[in-house]
Amino acid sequence: MCGRYSLDASIHQLAERYKAIRPLEDFKGKEEVFPTNLVPVVLKDKEREIRFMKWGFSPKFTNRPIINARAETVHIKPLFKSSFYHRRCIIPVTSFFEWKNEKGKKFKKRIHLPHQEIFSLAGLYSVFPDKAGNKLATFTIITTEANESMRDIHHRMPVIIPQDLEEVWLDNSTIKMDMLRSILKPTKEQLIIVDSL
Repeated sequence: MCGRYSLDASIHQLAERYKAIRPLEDFKGKEEVFPTNLVPVVLKDKEREIRFMKWGFSPKFTNRPIINARAETVHIKPLFKSSFYHRRCIIPVTSFFEWKNEKGKKFKKRIHLPHQEIFSLAGLYSVFPDKAGNKLATFTIITTEANESMRDIHHRMPVIIPQDLEEVWLDNSTIKMDMLRSILKPTKEQLIIVDSL
């Protein structure tokens, strides 16, 4: 599960980090991103670009946004299959949050990488009609089983894309399952986990 994250970075910083075309809209960073928020996402058509999208697929069969997709089934589930093969994206983050159960109480934890200020979560994007019938670009975050440093907090975690494989993930002409599956694994990085107020 990944239900909150932070993006403490400006559009300029994101454009520099991803060597991407920046949008006209501005973004000054967000301490905590919630489902349905409109936030920057990195994708590649002919070139890398940053677009604003709403967090959560919004198909007609549910009123709740679908904010996560499981790595184990993302290539076969009807809702995600087409996006997995043709509309992969990166969700830039500076940390993500999870809640740990301790003696019947939940404690919020902030998780980030030790050597990357901005890192990449694996995502998919698609377009759904909103209540007024307008087309709305949305994204979902792919999750996988927790790695060793996360296992004590939660059994799932977002897929973190190694920086040297970001281009492989963004290149939607790549449909080699072995390459894509190699990305959809728990990160080998030792995560930094701190209490969040």
